[in-house]
Amino acid sequence: MADQLTTEIIEKIKAHAEPGGEEITASTDLNTLGIHSLELTEIIFDLEEKYGIEIEMNTVDAWSNLKNVGDMVEAVRELIAKKA
Repeated sequence: MADQLTTEIIEKIKAHAEPGGEEITASTDLNTLGIHSLELTEIIFDLEEKYGIEIEMNTVDAWSNLKNVGDMVEAVRELIAKKA
C-alpha cells in the first residue's frame, strides 16, 4: 500500500498524464504516461509549492532520467528530508 506522499504525487501525475485507463502505481514507467517536459515542469512546480521544497533546474534535468513514479517519490522524499 502506498504511503501518503506516494498517493499525493500519483494524484498530481494523474492530472497531467494522458488518459489510458491504467492504474498508476509507484512502479509505473513515467514514459508510458505521456508526460512531456512542460507537464513535468508543472508537476515539479506543484510539488515545490505543496511541500515547501526547491527543485533546482539542474535537478529538473536529472529528473528527466527518472524511470518510474517511485523514483520521483523518492526524489521528493529526499528533498523534504533535507529541508527538515
